[in-house]
Amino acid sequence: MNKAELIAAVAEKTGMSKKDTEAVIVAALNTITETLADEEKVQLVGFGSFEVKKRAERTGLNPKTMESIAIPASKAPVFKAGKALKEAVAK
Repeated sequence: MNKAELIAAVAEKTGMSKKDTEAVIVAALNTITETLADEEKVQLVGFGSFEVKKRAERTGLNPKTMESIAIPASKAPVFKAGKALKEAVAK
């Protein structure tokens, strides 16, 4: 399912127009993105949580030259599914 299909499905379930539905979905995704950029956690009870994981700097190996290279520290968004979502998918 892509973004357009998601908008159409939500619009059908809610009875809202596709334009209004798109505005709501875009606002929700932007809010989640901004919250994660501020390194805060977003919890949706029953669905799951979004958070930022920090990865420490580490040493890697260039497979072509077999030289050691430094991989810089980074941050990555992660999603952890909630109990209700796990159960729904497992059925």
